[in-house]
Amino acid sequence: MGELVGCCERVAINVAGRRFETLGRTLLRFPDTLLGDPRRCRRYFDPQRREYFFDRHRGAFGAVLYYYQSGGRLRRPPDVPLDVFLEELRFYQLGAEAEGRLREAEGFGVEVAQPLPRGRLQRRAWLLCEHPESSPAARAVAFFSVLIILISIVVFCLETLPQFRAGGEGSAQPPAPTSTNVSASSPPSPRGGLTDPFFVVETICICWFSLELLVRLLASPSKAAFFRNAMNLIDLVAIAPYFIALGTELAQQRGIGQPAMSLAILRVIRLVRVFRVFKLSRHSTGLQILGQTLRASMRELGLLIFFLLIGIVLFSSAVYFAEAEDPSTSFTSIPQAFWWAVVTMTTVGYGDMAPVTVGGKLVGSLCAIAGVLTISLPVPVIVSNFSYFYRRELRGEEGGETHSDPHPAGSGQHPAPSLVVPYPRPHPPPPAPSWVSPWPRWHLGT
Repeated sequence: MGELVGCCERVAINVAGRRFETLGRTLLRFPDTLLGDPRRCRRYFDPQRREYFFDRHRGAFGAVLYYYQSGGRLRRPPDVPLDVFLEELRFYQLGAEAEGRLREAEGFGVEVAQPLPRGRLQRRAWLLCEHPESSPAARAVAFFSVLIILISIVVFCLETLPQFRAGGEGSAQPPAPTSTNVSASSPPSPRGGLTDPFFVVETICICWFSLELLVRLLASPSKAAFFRNAMNLIDLVAIAPYFIALGTELAQQRGIGQPAMSLAILRVIRLVRVFRVFKLSRHSTGLQILGQTLRASMRELGLLIFFLLIGIVLFSSAVYFAEAEDPSTSFTSIPQAFWWAVVTMTTVGYGDMAPVTVGGKLVGSLCAIAGVLTISLPVPVIVSNFSYFYRRELRGEEGGETHSDPHPAGSGQHPAPSLVVPYPRPHPPPPAPSWVSPWPRWHLGT
């Protein structure tokens, strides 16, 4: 009973009532795992049934056993959620390398520790701007930043109201000779140019955005990684239109540049200001989860767009030829029918274009049914990805975040500290009783 199992002896494993059998040498291929180390799994041995018993997920264990049988190939069963399968991998102690390969196969990047600046002052500024959970002051800064973003978005929307439009977009135009007669029947508009109240509020918001971006740039541990971050690029795009519009306004006041060209530039620039909405994702966990879900589901979204394009071309051609005999039809060409196919397959149905013949209505019915089926195909995968990121975020909030600072600040020869989120590790098994052997030996004749 005290000897290890031979390489050709069979090992019985019972997982929640489902019995598996394999050879001992198969499990010994990975001695650093739970099943590969006889002394780790001895606590799960049932001497009466002569088998190991695990009260774990039955559907996931088949993939775990295949990991031993194939020499390291890991595939998640389709009916097992990703978060559940990751928990099973941690229980069987397959290691971080196997978990990393699984994440890459599933389309998720491996989580790495976020480095912190070396200097004490830079580190405080970085935590103050980048990690609201680090201190009450950081939470206050995040709250104030969200408030400024909301004010900027409200001002951006109010500028388009008719009573404020003359002081906004029309401020770039020179006064026309007939402007007095036109404005006589309209309410007085606010002052245009640099004295516009909307421009003053916009200037205050841009000052805060610029200060925040400059502080994060100076305190960042890696300037190259800072500019590779998509959120930082969004912050840069959010403040750039203001300075371009300011330069255009000053040039116009000095008589440099054409008014028509300035107005066209301002319209494009002010459209770019809508990207400030994405600044909220820096402070919103829900928007971050949504972005991670869309990024992980790019393959499914690409397939959805591809299938929609095929359906649009197919049903546009079908409805054009079905309605070709009717002189009152709206489908005068296949490209003109693209719009009808799009709104029909996406179940929007504006009703501006509709078939009138029996054949056209039959094509329209098939187009609507095909659109519902096409859109519903990738939904389970996207929902599964969202569930994975949501549960990972909950697990991170429950576990908390710790700041790893093993070296004193200001030391140039030590590696930079990092911000890591610990994962729960399985506890080591207690020592087994003396009457349980590391690997039980049994034969058909015993």
